[in-house]
Amino acid sequence: MKKSDFYYELPKELIAQIPLENRDGSRLLTLSRADGSVEHKKFTDILDILNPEDCLVINNTKVIPARLMGRRTDGDGEIEFLLLNNKGDNIWEVLVNPGKWAKVGHKAIFGNILQAEVLDIVEGGNRLVKFEYDESKHGIFEEVLDKLGEMPLPPYITEKLADANRYQTVYAKEAGSAAAPTAGLHFTEELLEQIRAKGVSIAHVTLHVGLGTFRPVKTDNIQDHEMHSEFYVLEPSQADIINTARDKGGRVIAVGTTSVRTLESCVNDNGVLLVPNSGYTGIFIYPGHIFKAIDGLITNFHLPESTLVMLVSALSTREYILAAYAAAVEERYRFFSFGDAMLIM
Repeated sequence: MKKSDFYYELPKELIAQIPLENRDGSRLLTLSRADGSVEHKKFTDILDILNPEDCLVINNTKVIPARLMGRRTDGDGEIEFLLLNNKGDNIWEVLVNPGKWAKVGHKAIFGNILQAEVLDIVEGGNRLVKFEYDESKHGIFEEVLDKLGEMPLPPYITEKLADANRYQTVYAKEAGSAAAPTAGLHFTEELLEQIRAKGVSIAHVTLHVGLGTFRPVKTDNIQDHEMHSEFYVLEPSQADIINTARDKGGRVIAVGTTSVRTLESCVNDNGVLLVPNSGYTGIFIYPGHIFKAIDGLITNFHLPESTLVMLVSALSTREYILAAYAAAVEERYRFFSFGDAMLIM
């Protein structure tokens, strides 16, 4: 299967640059897994589509202000760090720009508060750095990031975000992502309460989204692509909620591809139960994958030839997905992170 099999034409003006005024004000394209039929709805219609006994699975990760702008301590040069993975003990894997400067032992300072030293160069050219600061003055590391950091918006968004909270879901809790699980951006507290009141259970997973989610597929044969890995957690209580819904005949609907990757990484050997777990998943889902954990997916529209458009093609078919995307282009849907939503059932 070739990368080019997942290409589609997208007019640049359909890439949403800013969020809508109302989170749940987006449109919703529904796609039938069975026959590829498409309907055009409002996102709030999700309330009518969900049934009592269904289970909605959300990713409660929180985006950190992971972009740090500082200066080198060996001169006046500016330096940019993008925090990727927390290794513990104030050690992070980071993307450095300019990378040629960041040799082992080099140091940088940010806002006269935070100092970083390069400890190692890891696979892919990223750096392991150790941060130091006065915790008695500035609090925990997350508070320092709130003071110094910027929200790392995707590269296709060129507009400045007026309200950083609009790149967070309303249920964001566990800090650690470099990008938002954007399918969840459509939900409001009120809509979630209405969903619960209908008898739909809501379970959460945590998967910290890395910048690898934006990494292009560079191999012509998609099976040769090396998938990025991301840290996830499925707690026992949340596995119980999902398994109970399945036992009662309810459907499991994942909110976002990150929830899908977590759940499909936590199925037991016979594919019947979800098993609580945590760790790193590098699961690569493309057509031919047999889904064991989910029945449906709420997602946004994804970049051409990306691993994410391959994932949604696996849940339906490549032909159905590309036809649905063509319909979305024709109907002038808004695409990508701040864009409209899609339901595949």
